[in-house]
Amino acid sequence: MLEIKNIKVGLKDEDKVIIDGLSLNIGEGEIHAVMGPNGTGKSTLSKLIMGHYKYKLISGDILFNGIKLNDLEVNERAKLGIFLAMQDPTVIEGVSNSEFLKTAKKELTGENIDYFSFIKGIDKALEDLEFDGNMIHRHINKGFSGGEKKKNEVLQIKTLKPKFIILDEIDSGLDVDSLKIVCENINSYLEENKDVSLLIITHYPRILEYIKPNYVHIMNNGHIVKTGDFKLALEVEKNGYNSINEMREKE
Repeated sequence: MLEIKNIKVGLKDEDKVIIDGLSLNIGEGEIHAVMGPNGTGKSTLSKLIMGHYKYKLISGDILFNGIKLNDLEVNERAKLGIFLAMQDPTVIEGVSNSEFLKTAKKELTGENIDYFSFIKGIDKALEDLEFDGNMIHRHINKGFSGGEKKKNEVLQIKTLKPKFIILDEIDSGLDVDSLKIVCENINSYLEENKDVSLLIITHYPRILEYIKPNYVHIMNNGHIVKTGDFKLALEVEKNGYNSINEMREKE
């Protein structure tokens, strides 16, 4: 589904290189996790896939179902079915959640909304997320707690039904109960949509205990240094990221 071919990435207005020589293939229905210390380029990777304006692809290619993303705008990538759940979701004053979701849904499908089905789906999603029904009428993320912002991201996933989901540190700032609810809803979405793929960006393996990855990739200094399964995440939790460098030196 997603092919990342030997990419080199930097900031648009600077010469600094953040990612250098990274390749990654994610198949249909697969769950991949990318872990690594702060400042290693994990969030840069997620934003680059989504087309964030601050980052530039210096070389290499990114393909989604065979379509080259290199020069596509954010909205064009979203229409292909790519969704980024952000680490710190943006506050948008003056736009309600309900209006945002209706507009986005219409843009994605190119069809008029069946409001009865739309509202029924929203009500079910709010119930699943244990989310106050009044939130749907409030401005996007305005006055929301950290946990409410993350639930709002999952509400968008359940409503817009993307094919490829990036969770950029969605576990950051979540208490145990909220993390469990968020992960249960992600898992139920994946269960209902077997062809959907997921990329999880995280520091810690806690979220991976709820959403089991097929592959875990350790990222350091702008590229992937080790790939394994969930046991690799447990190794990092036990011994830290330095242990991965030691393992590579022995190999």
